[in-house]
Amino acid sequence: MSKYQPTIGLEIHAQLKTNTKMFCDCLNNPEVPTEIGKEKPNFNICPICTGHPGVLPVINQEAVNQVIKTGLALNCKITKDTWFERKNYFYPDLPKNYQISQKAAPLCQNGELRINNHIIKIHEIHLEEDTGRLIHSKKDVSSLVDFNRAGIPLMELVTEPDITSAIEAKRFCEELRLILRYLEVSNADMEKGEMRCEANISLSQKSKVKNQKLGTKVEIKNLNSFKAVERAIDYEIKRQAAALDNKEKIIQETRGWNEKKQKTFSQRTKETSEDYRYFTEPDLPPLKISTNNIEKIRSEVPELPNGKRKRFEEEYKIPKSDIEIFTTYKPLGDYFENVISELKNWQKTISLKNKNSKSFYKLVKLTANYLITELKKQFDSLENINSLKITPENFAEFIILVSQNKISSSAAQVVLKKMFSTGADPSQIIEEQDLTQMSDESELEKIILSVIKNNPQPVKDYKKGNKNALQFLVGQVMKLSQGKANPKIAAELLNKNL
Repeated sequence: MSKYQPTIGLEIHAQLKTNTKMFCDCLNNPEVPTEIGKEKPNFNICPICTGHPGVLPVINQEAVNQVIKTGLALNCKITKDTWFERKNYFYPDLPKNYQISQKAAPLCQNGELRINNHIIKIHEIHLEEDTGRLIHSKKDVSSLVDFNRAGIPLMELVTEPDITSAIEAKRFCEELRLILRYLEVSNADMEKGEMRCEANISLSQKSKVKNQKLGTKVEIKNLNSFKAVERAIDYEIKRQAAALDNKEKIIQETRGWNEKKQKTFSQRTKETSEDYRYFTEPDLPPLKISTNNIEKIRSEVPELPNGKRKRFEEEYKIPKSDIEIFTTYKPLGDYFENVISELKNWQKTISLKNKNSKSFYKLVKLTANYLITELKKQFDSLENINSLKITPENFAEFIILVSQNKISSSAAQVVLKKMFSTGADPSQIIEEQDLTQMSDESELEKIILSVIKNNPQPVKDYKKGNKNALQFLVGQVMKLSQGKANPKIAAELLNKNL
């Protein structure tokens, strides 16, 4: 394999989050009634999206705007004069026997996305309609078709063949999904089929010569998870390399991915654009996108993931691993920032002169640690973040109490659990459950003397140099104080008495 250079391009489809379908007023992804525990098929359909003769489509303007918004986020040039075309092919889930799509003048062209300091160019982003869904019987005796998905606005992004490895392809897909979610144009859930990926792979001899001729391209269709993208590309690179080593000719074809066998398989000889017989859609007018409309949409583009990463690094100075969690799961990152905003309101209480003080950054780090390592444990899934009962103000107060050693780490766990279930104020919980940390040294020293008296062997071990024995004795102090002792002060007093 070291003799060959892989060249990879991706075609990624994403269903858009519009209220209605692309060319009719059927609802897009509605609450479809269930039938024997399953989604009711062929419920959300009409004569237009099922391709009845004589019907006329109407362009969904919001879908057009969402594609433009995506293009602007990916530094694309927006095509001001464009139109739709018919892409002709027969398949059981395509009721018209053609798909309304774009070929000659896609809405967005010549963009880019940076992955680990490598710029991957985007050839185009165009808009089309989704097909229906085929359900095959387990015994392969019949196939059923559900047209609920037919006509849903579908955005297709096509990269240039700039990707050089399977892991880079996977990361491109992950970053694109994140951007689509930040833009709120698509949920891009691959498990639900809202985002699908196809990979084009070719191998050529490694060479320092520029513009070297590429190898024969093979396409892998309908990869429905990030792992599948990585594994299928890796397998295909190895398969093609082995074939070339054996002097076999690589055939331009479409292949599928068998998840169970972890291998690709041949489906059909690859069609060319001529096979689809594209021509201008006669039932739809051309689109003219004004500069004013483009600028209006540009003003609606929010802070994107990469910008957020840089800002978090500069503003909060937390580890990159924490930043990645807050960036990847946006609601958690938003909640984190709301808590930090509340902490700034506590400046007098925590004696902060300004937000750039060391004390402030300690609080920021403490907040990040509790959100990621403790609060996250309370959720079955991070998707439940929006139902969190703890207000940012109460969480900020909790952080202040922990930072001021008003409660021990074990008591903090009790308080946080109660806050999660009830949303109650942390001070109220501490008072009701008598969790205030023991601060009276004379009272604490009585417990320490008792621990020393009742644990002669660990005391001997500590005096012989076993530092772990001290931790055991601190644990005994915490046990006798019912978790109210300050572990740091307890360790200091133990050391002093020993």
